[in-house]
Amino acid sequence: MADLTQMTTIDTQTEPRGELTVRTMPMPADTNQAGDIFGGYVMSQMDIAGAICAIERVGGRVATVAVKGMTFIAPVKVGDVLCIYAWIEKIGTTSITIGLEGWTKNRENPTRTKVSDAHFIYVALDDDGKKRVIT
Repeated sequence: MADLTQMTTIDTQTEPRGELTVRTMPMPADTNQAGDIFGGYVMSQMDIAGAICAIERVGGRVATVAVKGMTFIAPVKVGDVLCIYAWIEKIGTTSITIGLEGWTKNRENPTRTKVSDAHFIYVALDDDGKKRVIT
């Protein structure tokens, strides 16, 4: 059996990477059976932030085509302020890869905590929903 203490890495990052793109407060309806915010809720907020970043860069419609490396680092609690930061990692012919980090602040502790990171890939679309070249 693997020693989990050797597999766990401690994230010592203290500042978010990228630009603040989405800021929201999850509510009790967004919780799982343990009382933490659903991972799917966090993932959807990251997808929204990634799409905003991609749309601004490509100048039009995009669609999510892949999620590359979504990691949940710490739980998000009801009442936390969830902040999603985004940046452009790579631009291809028709696709764009956006890096994302989720950070929280809570009422008791104003220090930010990194709770997730991911890389989402979007494709640029024309008005008919077909792939288009990013200029």
